[in-house]
Amino acid sequence: MSNVLFIKSSLNGSEGNSNILGNLLVAKLKEEKSANTVERDLAADALPHLTQAEMASWAPDSNNQELASFSDTLIDELKASDTVVIAMPMYNFGVPSTFKVWVDRIARAGVTFQYTENGPVGLLENKKIIVVAARGGIYEGTQKDTQSQYLKDFFGLIGLTDISFIYAEGLAMPDGEERMNAAKQAISEFKF
Repeated sequence: MSNVLFIKSSLNGSEGNSNILGNLLVAKLKEEKSANTVERDLAADALPHLTQAEMASWAPDSNNQELASFSDTLIDELKASDTVVIAMPMYNFGVPSTFKVWVDRIARAGVTFQYTENGPVGLLENKKIIVVAARGGIYEGTQKDTQSQYLKDFFGLIGLTDISFIYAEGLAMPDGEERMNAAKQAISEFKF
């Protein structure tokens, strides 16, 4: 049995292309791997921006465990997963701000990575990350694809380097329906 953490961040809810495609991938995982799924919809249940008080609560000598528990819960969800599926829309050439708020609580020195004399070292391992990237234009492999490298860098920071991308691009173009169907086909053929 596999444990899946499914992260959504589309402002379009169930109609969002990234969510539609992410749901297809998670359904395939459930069918093929008998996966248990924890779903976190960052648009429907938005996290507040990280504050100085919350970040201070992460210090080992902090007495504010209640405030720290918010980040702890998100990290526990990640640690408990074998596979992380990220339904990733592109907004203004970047990740949704709601996703960045999640990242800010996951990247914790001493918990998910540590600083060494040779730089940061990730403390998590043995997790597969699958990003379903839905975009109105075509950006894969160009300088305007700021998401792919950002996601590789972030997950690499915390020790997770097994990352795959399924791109659904050009969805706002005249042949967008064909492109969406091609992405659905790619998901049906994806090997876990």
